[in-house]
Amino acid sequence: MSDCIFCKIVKGELPSTKYYEDDRVIAFADIDPKAPVHILLAPKQHIPTMHDVKDFTIVADIHKAAQIVAEEQGIANGYRLINNCGADAGQIVFHLHYHLMGGEKLTSF
Repeated sequence: MSDCIFCKIVKGELPSTKYYEDDRVIAFADIDPKAPVHILLAPKQHIPTMHDVKDFTIVADIHKAAQIVAEEQGIANGYRLINNCGADAGQIVFHLHYHLMGGEKLTSF
């Protein structure tokens, strides 16, 4: 999608701090972090929301990447992996993504 900010990051049209990349998934720093470690994980393919996923292997690929990034960031002992699906859930960028957050004791909700 031409106006999607995450698609532009995937294509290298916008700068980002990358933490992981393979042929299907990219992980990069959140520009407005809510925790000491706050990294976004997204498929390279444009999928608007979790509800639009048809091939669920991409979800497994994202979760695998999250484990790798958590290990590399030293937060494998405790982290949060969040997906907001749709505007009512707080999704702002409509390109499927997960927030990997950690680096401090997170409060429960």
